[in-house]
Amino acid sequence: MLADAIAAQKTEKAEVSASATIPAPEGVSEPASPEVSAPQVGQLARVKDVATIEGIRDNQLVGYGLVVGLHGTGDSSQTVFPAQTLVSALERMGVTVPQTGSNSASNMQVKNMAGVFVVATLPPFSQPGEQIDVTVSSAGDARSLEGGILLMTPLFGPDGQIFAQAQGSLVIGGYLAAAGGSSRQMNSPTTGRIPGGALVERSVPFDLKDMHTVTVVLNDADFHTAEEMAAAIDHRLGGQRAHAIDSRRVEIAAKPGEDIAELIDRVEDSEVEVYPRARVVVDERTGTVVIGGKVLLRPVSILHGGLSVNVISVNQVSQPAPFSTGTTQVVQQTAVQAQDKPVNEIELKEGATVEDLVQELQRTGAGARDVISILQAMKAAGALEADVEVL
Repeated sequence: MLADAIAAQKTEKAEVSASATIPAPEGVSEPASPEVSAPQVGQLARVKDVATIEGIRDNQLVGYGLVVGLHGTGDSSQTVFPAQTLVSALERMGVTVPQTGSNSASNMQVKNMAGVFVVATLPPFSQPGEQIDVTVSSAGDARSLEGGILLMTPLFGPDGQIFAQAQGSLVIGGYLAAAGGSSRQMNSPTTGRIPGGALVERSVPFDLKDMHTVTVVLNDADFHTAEEMAAAIDHRLGGQRAHAIDSRRVEIAAKPGEDIAELIDRVEDSEVEVYPRARVVVDERTGTVVIGGKVLLRPVSILHGGLSVNVISVNQVSQPAPFSTGTTQVVQQTAVQAQDKPVNEIELKEGATVEDLVQELQRTGAGARDVISILQAMKAAGALEADVEVL
């Protein structure tokens, strides 16, 4: 009984000491608790939206053809290859074009046709007989392809093999109207599309059964996102089957006899937190600046101003006095005007956002070119935590 009482007393003291807070002695400050940084918050997205499967890809096709049926807006006689293409097409159809004389191929004046390049994208697993869209663009000096029809054109792959045949009526997203020396143009009438205008003649050999591993390739390389993706795929598949190879690729091992199509479906449907890089995109040609919401700004003070110098030259006529021996002279008067614009100050404090930066720039009346220069200077000063991409 005595031993049980002693044990109970010790237990009670231990609980009191664990729950009670002993104040620090007077004059001695308590140690500050370490600050815990907030975890980085990502964006939830499906794997199929931020990555692709290695080996499953589109293939580019290209070909050269002839568009006919134009209303006098085709290639001129200075462009020789449409006429050569027409002669070759006529000879294949049994029509002989004389090589010499006034009716020879060199004297042909055909303005209702145009030589064009035809491009298309062959989706993966396409089979013969499927239809794909094509884009047709003028290769010569044709003014418009409106109302034209593309003759049968073979489309070649990178290996030189024919994978599709294109033919059909063009759909133009613009127009060109000219009369009496005046003209009006909207968009680009020398480029058109043919929806479903090509038939696949050959498929790209690729068999899912030959895949022993499925490799997911991130659109934007990032080690953290790759590790998060591997963990999300493991959670979805219910086992340790995925591992990140590098900052872009995640490899998933396939089980013997496993349905690869079903495995890819489960992998692409997995949700993962992605951490996009902070970017500022600048187009100096148009003065467009796009700043992402993830861009962080450091405390910085910006002084922005400019000095404009104008040199003005005015010609004045100097007339001599009446009945004098002088002559009239043209004298050039030059004046130099210099104007120093007031310096605009922009101050960004700790925790400033992109919205604060935009409002301050608008307040100072900065133009697009000024904004580009300021952003580049902020990046050089370390006040802009983002990648500046110049288009």
